[in-house]
Amino acid sequence: MKSKFQIQNSKYEIISIVCCFLVLTVLSACTYEKEKVYKKSTIMMDTVITISVVSHSKDQAERAINTAFLEIKRLEALFDFYSPDSELSRINKNAGISKIKVSPDMLTVLDKAFFVSEKTEGAFDITTGCLLELYDFSQGIKPQQAALEKRLPFVNYRAVQINRKDSTAFLEKKGMLIDLGGVVKGYTADKTVEILKRAGIDSGIVAIAGDIKTFGLKPNGNPWKIGIKDPRAEGQDDIIAALDLKDLAISTSGDYERYFVLDGKRYHHLLSPTTGYPVHTCQSASIVTEEGVLADAFATGVFILGPEKGIKVIEQLGFDGLIIDKEGHVHVTSNIREKVEFERTFKGHNES
Repeated sequence: MKSKFQIQNSKYEIISIVCCFLVLTVLSACTYEKEKVYKKSTIMMDTVITISVVSHSKDQAERAINTAFLEIKRLEALFDFYSPDSELSRINKNAGISKIKVSPDMLTVLDKAFFVSEKTEGAFDITTGCLLELYDFSQGIKPQQAALEKRLPFVNYRAVQINRKDSTAFLEKKGMLIDLGGVVKGYTADKTVEILKRAGIDSGIVAIAGDIKTFGLKPNGNPWKIGIKDPRAEGQDDIIAALDLKDLAISTSGDYERYFVLDGKRYHHLLSPTTGYPVHTCQSASIVTEEGVLADAFATGVFILGPEKGIKVIEQLGFDGLIIDKEGHVHVTSNIREKVEFERTFKGHNES
């Protein structure tokens, strides 16, 4: 897919991110002091990535965005679960065999993942890779119970050893597999914003599927407006709520990005580390915090925890979030309850 560089000229433009249930809405209005919003989209990390920046100069914007995409390509090469040459694959291939020298990026991501695992009581677990491998979401194939039970003993994030002094990682049991899909897109968004800032960009958005990082303000001085996709809408651009964000990240995990329906039951990619089956207490979970890497991982962990426990966890950490449970009821953290703009009437609201 060829990238296309665009200048945002219309009063309203909606950038739709289909994966992971987020719609990014950029309201550009009139330009001020000749600043404009420039954007570029491409496919990397198996998804659509859109970078939008505010700049006085088209050339500056294009150079910054192109440099940012190079950073994304670098990180993709490290964390790709399916590439035999990635750093992650080398760790997985040597499970139960030997330690692997890893990059500072890998150490940071593993550290963040362990933190989220601890705070979510193990609901977020990067070692569920061996379970996900048994599902074929494109063909609608689920594993047999016996196959899941055989692999469950290899699911334990505490069996991942990292040595910060030697910069090594090691999986204790042969057969373990790390899948960092629930954390690396948020981390990549964080690193991409750093690159853009170093290139002289003071405001913009990085959208990697459902993981979005905002910084600065729009040309008219307003925050960026981010829409959360309706998890049960038929239209790709249907949103249920919107938030104004500045220097914050938002990530959404939901049950219908990667899924199939078999015998009337929905099988999706957000698996319980204890059973190996999809969790059905939520339709989607959106987390707002400063770090994209934490928003990404907590969105997955909170979805698996469920709405009641999930809200308590993110409230205790000082994060914000919006959870839609299996019945379509909405649960919102107290700090943003009055800031959310709802686009339609829900079945109910949790005001606790």
